[in-house]
Amino acid sequence: MTRSHRTRRIAGAGAAAAVLALGACSASGSDAPASAESGGQGISGTVTVFAAASLKESFTTLGERFEKKYPGTEVTFNFGGSDGLAAGIGNGAPADVFAAASGRTMKLVTDEGHTAGSPSTFVRNRLEIATAPGNPHAIDSLEDLTASGLKVVLCDRTVPCGAAAQTALAAGGVELEPVSYEQDVKSALTKVELKEADAAVVYRTDVRAAGDKVEGVEFPESAEAVNDYPIARLENAPNPSAAKAFVALVQSPEGRKVLSEAGFLKP
Repeated sequence: MTRSHRTRRIAGAGAAAAVLALGACSASGSDAPASAESGGQGISGTVTVFAAASLKESFTTLGERFEKKYPGTEVTFNFGGSDGLAAGIGNGAPADVFAAASGRTMKLVTDEGHTAGSPSTFVRNRLEIATAPGNPHAIDSLEDLTASGLKVVLCDRTVPCGAAAQTALAAGGVELEPVSYEQDVKSALTKVELKEADAAVVYRTDVRAAGDKVEGVEFPESAEAVNDYPIARLENAPNPSAAKAFVALVQSPEGRKVLSEAGFLKP
């Protein structure tokens, strides 16, 4: 990061030991957005946020703004597949906030009583096909992904972007054998960026974040697989006051603007 490296990003949740060492924070839907405007009273220290990989760019921006709003705080992120993050929380990772890419993965945490109150949906997201710049294989639909010799990657079925892709494929009656299943949406997109794959089914926000490294192709079946993103403050958050304030920032007009500019949809 450029801002004196104060907002640190912790890489993925792949290994169980790494996940357990990291934390996430969650906020209740009952937390009032006014918390973010409380003047910073009692808000200090580190707040650890577990967030879906697709939130990386927008949450990094919000983390920087949070640190500026509350001097003396530091936001630490763990971005990865929502299922892996949920597993880390379930196994006792010291976390403050959890922002998932689907209600199903958030339910893995709420069913175990790990959230402080009810999670609230703060954005929605839909899929696009990511191709190399210029779309050299002239991909215009999901059906085009079945062309002989075309290398397509999908997110693993267990993570939200993969589950959404399976829903969209089923809606279109398309049977597809990808060359690989990736553990999160960023990994799937990277395969296209590195020309290790010809196409990937990812979120449109990730296509936008990649800039001119990829080209996005919309397809109608994506309307059948829109994901809700819930956020929650965690019951055993090490820094509950900062956790509440971070969730409030995400849900505030400022937070909604950052997320909207990243391509997320209103809930």
